[in-house]
Amino acid sequence: MNTVDAKRVLETALICAPLPVSVRDLRALFDDALGTDTVKGLLLELRDDWALRGVELVQVASGWRFQSRPEMRVYLDRLHPEKPPRYTRAALETLAIIAYKQPVTRGDIEDIRGVTVNSLLIKQFEDRGWVEVIGHRETVGRPALLATTRQFLDDLGLQSLDQLPAMQAGVPQPDLFKALDADAVPATEPETAAVAAEQSDGGDAPPTAVVQDTTGLDGQASLLPQV
Repeated sequence: MNTVDAKRVLETALICAPLPVSVRDLRALFDDALGTDTVKGLLLELRDDWALRGVELVQVASGWRFQSRPEMRVYLDRLHPEKPPRYTRAALETLAIIAYKQPVTRGDIEDIRGVTVNSLLIKQFEDRGWVEVIGHRETVGRPALLATTRQFLDDLGLQSLDQLPAMQAGVPQPDLFKALDADAVPATEPETAAVAAEQSDGGDAPPTAVVQDTTGLDGQASLLPQV
């Protein structure tokens, strides 16, 4: 198979894939006749081929995917004018602490934020696939150790935690996760009355657009086939 045909196969598979696809799985398209380096090289060429289009090919933690470019947001939002609910600032602070300080316990988060963490909030992050329990601290009560998942990285459009922006003055910045905010289920039960005062009053428009039928949370939606 020549290079042109191989790129067409990769392009078709990625456009039709509902989730990011790893290089290993992409090699299966060719019965492993193409090596890992060859497939990676073709992906980079394919990414360049789409450089001037409204959709881009990117690599995230789980693999490669097509997604809409940020500058397309203003146009694609017109297809979905509804304003989705938002997480509270308290929720985003909690998520930021987990992302930057992981693994952490609920007690660690409470020590940093100075308020009690609602267990429902952690449950929402787990249900969303952003946070998981990776173990328990060997201390009184053996509290669960929380860490972010590969899905969390995918939804932020990152390959690894190393790509998170540096903390400002050593403090995790919840504003870094605005992209996750827009399509989220709101934290309806604040931890304390003080947190209730932080509830959002409407919020920004959804993140960079939805292309066809997608549930991408990073605002740069996966390109899916029509059904």
